[in-house]
Amino acid sequence: MTLRFDTIIKNGTVVTDVDTFKSDVGIRDGKIAALADDLTEADEIIDASGLLVLPGGIDSHVHIAQASGDGIVMADDFDSGTLSAAFGGNTTILPFCMQEKGTTLRQSLKDYHAKAEGECHIDVSFHLVITDPTAYVLGQELPALVEDGYTSLKVFMTYENLRLFDDQILATLDSARRSGALVMVHCENEDAIRYLIGRHEEKGEFAPKFHALSRPVAAEREATHRALSLAEVVDTPIVIVHVSNRQAMEEIERARRRGSKVAGETCPQYLLLTADDLDATELEGAKFVCSPPPRDRESQIACWEGLQNGTFELFSSDHCPFRYDDDQGKMNEKGKRNFRWIPNGIPGVETRLPILFSEGVNKGRIDINRFVALSSTNHAKQYGLYPQKGTIAIGSDADIALWDPSRSVTITNDSLHHGADYTPYEGLEVEGWPVRVLLRGRTIIDGPAYTGHKGGGIHLKREKTFRPAP
Repeated sequence: MTLRFDTIIKNGTVVTDVDTFKSDVGIRDGKIAALADDLTEADEIIDASGLLVLPGGIDSHVHIAQASGDGIVMADDFDSGTLSAAFGGNTTILPFCMQEKGTTLRQSLKDYHAKAEGECHIDVSFHLVITDPTAYVLGQELPALVEDGYTSLKVFMTYENLRLFDDQILATLDSARRSGALVMVHCENEDAIRYLIGRHEEKGEFAPKFHALSRPVAAEREATHRALSLAEVVDTPIVIVHVSNRQAMEEIERARRRGSKVAGETCPQYLLLTADDLDATELEGAKFVCSPPPRDRESQIACWEGLQNGTFELFSSDHCPFRYDDDQGKMNEKGKRNFRWIPNGIPGVETRLPILFSEGVNKGRIDINRFVALSSTNHAKQYGLYPQKGTIAIGSDADIALWDPSRSVTITNDSLHHGADYTPYEGLEVEGWPVRVLLRGRTIIDGPAYTGHKGGGIHLKREKTFRPAP
């Protein structure tokens, strides 16, 4: 008896993080049900001749619908943010649920879920951000939430209203170790940054370029070393996020040689942008303000090496969008006068994968299997979604992106779907683009057309990725 499928993808080249092969893909009930030649019986047959059949992208570091300071509004809600991600070849994103000081984690999650309810075009799963690590939060709430599937959290070493001090970081790491949660750390030395900001202000140096000068490599390197040392004290695995330079990479490499469990992440802005972009005419440099800031050409080379040699397991967008020409965005009244008030962050969830494919695969820096690992599989493994997500295998969700490896596209903001009014990659020519995206077997992107429906994405519970320690 011939088995019938809902959908068959025929004539494509299937790629995973470890293999590349010609095969048809049979999909039934939202799952991959067969990988074989000459599959025939289906309600829908998709011809993927000349295309790569890849796991849908997973972007594990995005900020959307997040509180961003007095009078500042983030450019993407869950509607626009997940739609933009889908057009960029992604089927899952992991945004951050920010705990506001004085608020419990449970209440923060309730409020954040309310923002996402019925709005998502692709699947989502929330990281927690701990800003107020009280005994109740660390002793009661966090362990319970980890059991509920919120198995990762983030702490900040910078930003005055978000930073944790070393004793608070240690307590948070220790609670995470006992509950089996994975901790992400934003590594920059807040005291050094505040000191340098003050020096620039004393000299009347208020332009966007001084954002980069007030956040030097040394401030990132020192904080990276400190975060790794604190994690070593309590023997807790951590992820060092959005690494921008060689010196911070070397701290990760040294920690691994000591036996520490640490993952590294970098982002497109550290491959293509430099601090010089913040020195644009007028206030255009505000478009490139993010933290850590872009560095220099040598740092770009270093970050590519990290993607090649395994220092970085993760390639994320750190999508954090604000409108530029907007008094609730980059050009708020205080931001016009002083770089310290320019909202930190740039858009990038839709352009992450085309940039990595074009600059990485098509320019020979990485192979296609490494692309899949960096864009999808490693994210699923790191954050407890594998093998449901992140691979093309029988039983996995049929989250699939069909890529045309030779399609040339010039990135313009008019062609993107995020809520920002600019892209930092305006005019960049890329080769390789996702031309069809399936979420659990349903086509949601078909060329320039959106064929899914708002609310089609769900929130995912995640597994622990390491054994809790006594």
